[in-house]
Amino acid sequence: MDTTDGRAWTRTRKILLLSLLLGHFPSTHAQSISRSPTEPWTNEKRQAQFAHSLRATQAEAYTTDPTHAYTLPELINLAELHNPDTRVAWQNAKAKLAEVGMAESALYPTVAAVAIASTWRNGPLIGTEFHRQTIGLFQPTLNLNYLIFDFGKRSGAIAAAKNELFGADFAFNDVHRRLIYQTSSSYYFLLNALGQLEAARATLANAQTVQKDAEARLKNGVATLPDVLEARAATAQAEYDLQAADGAREIALGNLSTSLGLPPSTALQVQPLNQLTVPDELPESVEDVIDRGLRQRPDLMEQVANMRAADASLEQARSDYLPSLSFSGLGGLQRAYGQQDLLPGTYAGGETWNVSLTLRWNVFDGLRREHAIAEAKAQRSQAKAEIDATKDQISNEVWTAYSSLKTSQRQRKAAAALLLSAEQSYVAALKSYDLGVRSLLDVVAAQRTLAQARSADVAARAQVLTQFSNLAFRSGDLLRTALRKAAQQP
Repeated sequence: MDTTDGRAWTRTRKILLLSLLLGHFPSTHAQSISRSPTEPWTNEKRQAQFAHSLRATQAEAYTTDPTHAYTLPELINLAELHNPDTRVAWQNAKAKLAEVGMAESALYPTVAAVAIASTWRNGPLIGTEFHRQTIGLFQPTLNLNYLIFDFGKRSGAIAAAKNELFGADFAFNDVHRRLIYQTSSSYYFLLNALGQLEAARATLANAQTVQKDAEARLKNGVATLPDVLEARAATAQAEYDLQAADGAREIALGNLSTSLGLPPSTALQVQPLNQLTVPDELPESVEDVIDRGLRQRPDLMEQVANMRAADASLEQARSDYLPSLSFSGLGGLQRAYGQQDLLPGTYAGGETWNVSLTLRWNVFDGLRREHAIAEAKAQRSQAKAEIDATKDQISNEVWTAYSSLKTSQRQRKAAAALLLSAEQSYVAALKSYDLGVRSLLDVVAAQRTLAQARSADVAARAQVLTQFSNLAFRSGDLLRTALRKAAQQP
């Protein structure tokens, strides 16, 4: 090794060592895993970095009016504006739209600006001696490539991309359908919890009144200690039920707040149950509802789009059996430098271009095309079977929701009758107890029945509203109503 090569090797070693010290090369110590499969991985530095990234991606919070009683349409509007699920589905649709643009770009030629700068040295054999030759080249060109026709390969890819976009649009609509139902269900669940809380408070007030009356009677010597103990037990049970109802209210409020994209602890007022009209009549026949659901459910339309995309992929696979014709060409300038041995160097320049037409036809590819067509056919058959399965599922879901709605309406009528009877029975038992005709046990039993009747009445009214929302969800009417309202907005 001569002196020049030695100095070059020394510089190379220094550069390698400096790069390693600066972290330009990966180190096995920098990437860590858990020491044992029985211990969780811990890395406080990395954890802090990821936590910082998480805080940076948090959406800007919004506030609500804690004194305003929000109606269901207002809650649905807030959910569609701020729930992150809609943004996820929307961005997915935007990505599919970009894929359509990428597929359509294959219909146009591509133009690339290419600049080549190279130098090399070799020693060609000329006569009986090797002569050192040094050449440098700089060549800027414009390269044009254009696929003239391919018997449907590009059009198949475009059709598949467009149908995948339609599928993403239907999936986006389905996210809204599910979000509307989630918000509606959470709202009715909260109304039921609030109603149960009010019923529990009324029951506690009744129990406390009976307890005070029993204690007063005991002081006056007209009641026994077991009567007082029974009344106290009834009050304690009513207090217990009240706390359980209040806990259910907090959970229901947290579920609704989460649907709206708010923290679960958000203070939120909603329109109460007694201000809502509970429908008494059923909608049209179940057959009409099923037929409408099969026409407008976005998840079913998404699967139809998937089947159409599979058809396009099948046509695209079949086009591989046909030839393709493409054009390519380049044109530009080149500037070169050359030197041989120790003779003086020289520069030269000129134009450069190249044009070609290429007809390509794959004659044999190891049965790849046959397998690609078989795969495309299987995917289309799978999409068709998924459509049939979803149609059966929709029919069953609508039938079940329709039956549940009929049951809830009958239960509501029974609950209303039960509440009226329980109220009359409690008033009669309390009056008879005051007259000394009935015992305190009869009053406590009537009070317990009244509490159950109040709870059943609230639950029945909320259940009817929930089942109406469920039927609209299963048939796709929730989304149709939302789209109609959106079209009416200026």
